[in-house]
Amino acid sequence: MSTTVVARPAETQADDVLSKISWKMPITYFIATVVGVLTALNSHGDATYKFTLSRSDRFQIPDWHVNAVMFCWILAAVAFLVFLYSLYRAINRKPVGAVPAVLAGISVVLALLTWQGGGAMGNITLTATLASALALSTPLIFGSLSGVVSEHSGVVNIAIEGQLLTGAFAGVLVASASGSVWLGLIAAPLAGALLSTLLALFAVKYNVDHIIVGVVLNTLALGLTTFFFSTVLSSHPNLNSSAVNLPNVKIPVLGDIPVIGPVLFNQTVLTYFMYLVIIVLTIYLYRSRWGLRLRACGEHPHAADTVGINVQRTRVHATLLSGALAGLGGAYFTIGASIGHSFNNNMSAGNGYIALAAMILGKWHPLGAVGAAVMFGFAKAVAIMMPSLNMNAPSNLINMIPYVVTVLAVAGFVGRSRPPASENVPYYK
Repeated sequence: MSTTVVARPAETQADDVLSKISWKMPITYFIATVVGVLTALNSHGDATYKFTLSRSDRFQIPDWHVNAVMFCWILAAVAFLVFLYSLYRAINRKPVGAVPAVLAGISVVLALLTWQGGGAMGNITLTATLASALALSTPLIFGSLSGVVSEHSGVVNIAIEGQLLTGAFAGVLVASASGSVWLGLIAAPLAGALLSTLLALFAVKYNVDHIIVGVVLNTLALGLTTFFFSTVLSSHPNLNSSAVNLPNVKIPVLGDIPVIGPVLFNQTVLTYFMYLVIIVLTIYLYRSRWGLRLRACGEHPHAADTVGINVQRTRVHATLLSGALAGLGGAYFTIGASIGHSFNNNMSAGNGYIALAAMILGKWHPLGAVGAAVMFGFAKAVAIMMPSLNMNAPSNLINMIPYVVTVLAVAGFVGRSRPPASENVPYYK
């Protein structure tokens, strides 16, 4: 008995493989439009944007005065156009791209600032806000790069939160005891690497679930720093000094560039070192033999082993480097900024988890992780500045901004991101 197979038209076969329409981006941009409309309906007076920090700046940019209501409506219209464009692209099953996301983000931020700055006595100081955003982003950037390194090797580093905390504690303790901020900067990454040694021991050598180990280490770091803070540092306040910190170093010419010069090129040595880490790590991960071996251990460790790569050793080294980077990020909380801070309980305040979100949003790429970390830092800076513009601003709503941005960004912008195939997968020879 014979069976006749009827060939289906090529158009029908193509329809079968069409991807499902994703409504995440249109919904996200619709929310941005709603925010713009609400700010326009509740705005009044004029808002003043200030682009220079002080009159001593070499280049002076005149202040910009705008009608708050009209400007918010314009920003809402921009967000609405982005929504329509994303809706068209989604229906045609095409990616929206990064430019619409940037436009929608800028429109929402400016709408919120204009809403609070309209009719206010204070000015919207963009340069100061950007400088604050970079300062708040620095620990997040170090933390997200820490996650990029470890997860490319196959180790999930949930303990970034604890490593930030131990780095902040060790940095201020050693710097205050020795009187040298440089010794504190050495102690901070060593403390982070020491905590990551436990992660490497249990996760790599004994194949314990990486997430469980990370959560336990975060609890351990919080408990130890709280104990030593309430005993050693409380009885010896000279070991928790805010006077030992890094000074700002202004780069000639570059530091005088309007707006971005004071933000990027009038920073501490730790911030400049962060720039170097971003560049070197990006090149090494994707343009070097070391990076290829590291990524091979996270993607297909058995294949890496067959070509002579010691998977266990590579993962241990990556985990230690990851902890050291997170420790440096923690040092910024206390001694790494130009304005020093003494150590406080739970000083990291969830930054390690936000750094992990930045890493995921950046799709495990150093530059993507940095961009996401800067976005989260900018959201925090905006939330800090808004009450200074309007004393009657809803504080509870404003304090939610960084966390709402984190949730919307991860839920709406991540898309089809794929982590390293063998992360949190035990390797047996």
